[in-house]
Amino acid sequence: MAINNQNNFETKNLEGINEINITPFVDVVLVLLVIFMVTAPMMMKDIIGLKLPKTTSSDAQSFSTLAIAITKNGQVILNGEITTDEQLKIKCNDYLTKNKEVQAVISADVDSRHGDVIHIIDLVKSSGISQFAIQVEKEVK
Repeated sequence: MAINNQNNFETKNLEGINEINITPFVDVVLVLLVIFMVTAPMMMKDIIGLKLPKTTSSDAQSFSTLAIAITKNGQVILNGEITTDEQLKIKCNDYLTKNKEVQAVISADVDSRHGDVIHIIDLVKSSGISQFAIQVEKEVK
């Protein structure tokens, strides 16, 4: 009888695993599919080497932007260069002749004088640039 019990135990071990759990395999394949779907368009643009045609008329608006900064000492910086009122007017007129949709973004130091900011806004508007914005930072709470 002892021999019979041992044979039953061995046959149970020989049967082993009859099924394969494919759930982890499917998870890995789905993750790889998502990665491929996200990166494929970026790779294709470089691989194909598309050069878009140029047209004289387009729906896209091209804006030219003047970056004007005012320091706390009252210095005016236009596109990274210190400038005077006359140079600012000349540059504004130059930008305006190249592109009628020119915009001015004015950044003023928190300690700059209110009069300096108003003076620069007046110079920009008198040059013919009607689109301008005052740059601020969002307060973090």
